[in-house]
Amino acid sequence: MNRATNALAPSKTGLPQRPMRRLAASCFAVFTVVATAAMPLPAYARSTPESFADLAAEVTPAVVNISASTTVEARNRTLPQLPPGTPFEDLFEEFFNRRGQGGQGGQGGNGENSPSRPRSSNSLGSGFVIDSSGIVVTNNHVIGDANDISVIFPDGSRLKAEIVGKDSKVDLAVLKVKSDKPLKAVKFGDSDSIRAGDWVMAIGNPFGLGGSVTAGIVSARGRNIDSGPYDNYIQTDASINKGNSGGPLFNMNGEVIGINTAILSPTGGSVGIGFAVPASTAVPIIDQLRQFGETRRGWLGVRIQNVDDATAEALNLGTARGALIAGIDDKGPAKPAGLEVGDVIVRFDGKEVKDSRDLPRIVASTSVGKAVDVAIVRKGQEMTKQVTLGRLEDTEKQASLQQPSTEPPTATRQALGLNMSGMTDELRRRFSLKDDLKGVVITRVDPNSSASDKRIQAGEVIVEVNQEPVTNPADVTKKIDDLKSQGRKSALLLVANAQGEVRFVALSIE
Repeated sequence: MNRATNALAPSKTGLPQRPMRRLAASCFAVFTVVATAAMPLPAYARSTPESFADLAAEVTPAVVNISASTTVEARNRTLPQLPPGTPFEDLFEEFFNRRGQGGQGGQGGNGENSPSRPRSSNSLGSGFVIDSSGIVVTNNHVIGDANDISVIFPDGSRLKAEIVGKDSKVDLAVLKVKSDKPLKAVKFGDSDSIRAGDWVMAIGNPFGLGGSVTAGIVSARGRNIDSGPYDNYIQTDASINKGNSGGPLFNMNGEVIGINTAILSPTGGSVGIGFAVPASTAVPIIDQLRQFGETRRGWLGVRIQNVDDATAEALNLGTARGALIAGIDDKGPAKPAGLEVGDVIVRFDGKEVKDSRDLPRIVASTSVGKAVDVAIVRKGQEMTKQVTLGRLEDTEKQASLQQPSTEPPTATRQALGLNMSGMTDELRRRFSLKDDLKGVVITRVDPNSSASDKRIQAGEVIVEVNQEPVTNPADVTKKIDDLKSQGRKSALLLVANAQGEVRFVALSIE
């Protein structure tokens, strides 16, 4: 054994030994280790499993490899221009000829005049059976636009698969195979109950090697890796590599609590940071794909933004939380329910909305047509509105805002590092402002101001200050003075760009 192995070898007490030189230096240290070993372990200190073999043997028959082939039109290529007599000339010619990519003397003819021929693009991934009748789950990116999909079972048998449905936003796909006998299936578990530090086991097809078992712990929950609008990944240090995509992540009861989807790696191999779609996110989507062949997500009809500390102070929220409504679709469910721009959604259908990332995921997983209670904070007061959800269409919905129609005067003022002016035809032409956009035009931003730090730009329009409409610069300065007299530290501005898209910005007034 080398030194590192000796240092980590278990002692007779069952606890890790210290390096020999440290034990020799302190008899008290030896006594401490022995005494500690005799003490009972806390209830939460569970020992490492002796083996994962029984668990792996139980669930592995339900884990499959996915082979997906896509026929694409090949582009003609010619041999690279090589110096005459180069020792690699024959090697390059053979390489291109073998792939039917043309080249001198190749199967494709003579270079650019060769006819293009279809070629097959293959991908390998993982999946698992969730219904003994032949329902298989995998990642959408594993199958892509494949026109030939095969499911390969641990015993080597291969079955053709057809696509039941797929969803690119959460990267899931459901396949169907026909088998002469019932297939081994696994069940989903409660991913919401897992905690960082819990043991998990992954099974899949890394690098096309076939069924491989790896184990580790849950490193974190609720990870956002900016892969889509509903990111809520489980992070694990169980080895996940290319080809593991679509495979299951099991808890110690043999239940699937995640679907391995992505890795963070500078090398392409596992560095101990893998991500899995939680079962709680996947199951409703899988059920919809099985029932309808497509997803049917709930739709609220609002545009939202996050709440930072300054915005929370301006809105009397206490702490930064919830999702701030920055726009409402005229044809969406939120408007008739009484939701307004400036409301902060803090709970939706009984689920807490900690920040703006939570709301789209919660709404999307809620059934279309369901009447839900939405808890909001409006001007410091919490209230509840009931909304009947619509259906989110594939095309992204944009909010259409109606603004005050009072024509403002053309006075100019300066406040908060902003030069402001009333709306004029000249300013509307200068900044290409929408005809129906009303408010106070920002004509200049002090580069050393907090407004500049918040990326407010000349040509944008202040629509509201602390959720009250403004029509001229005097309105803005008056409201700021009122806030100062109340001892407030920041002002909440509703700012619109030239196209009328709005966002809230909290600026310090101290």
